[in-house]
Amino acid sequence: MPMNHTNTTPLEDMAAGRAVNSSNQCLKVFVQRDYSEGTLVKFQTRFPTELEDRIERQAFEYTVNQLNAIYAEAEKAGCSTYCEGCMACLTAYLIYICTETHYEKCLRKVAKFIVEQNERVYAPRGLLITDPTERGLRVIEISILNEPAATRT
Repeated sequence: MPMNHTNTTPLEDMAAGRAVNSSNQCLKVFVQRDYSEGTLVKFQTRFPTELEDRIERQAFEYTVNQLNAIYAEAEKAGCSTYCEGCMACLTAYLIYICTETHYEKCLRKVAKFIVEQNERVYAPRGLLITDPTERGLRVIEISILNEPAATRT
């Protein structure tokens, strides 16, 4: 097993987009953003055909729906987020040295959820989800670990 120099597992390294080894070239499936309701972070729940016979449709939809719910919570404006903004202005944004924003807390929830889903659902089936923040919140990347990437000529 390759050594990593942090306190993370190889699965967490792969989920965060850090290569465990340089030969990790596998087939990737991308779930695109859903812009039908505006520019809020929301991903399509359409089941990719590449994942058939690899994972149940319900498990995939649960994962995407949970991610969409966490991102919706992150972007929801409420009394606490307004107070957070006011405190930031009053302290010349120095408050963010000591505390996390509501959005950052939700991104941490997303990262934890993805690691959990990888360990419980996806890794046993030879799949790996990469955290959407590692891809600029543009896509959910699902790697099919036991299938090499198609070579282009």
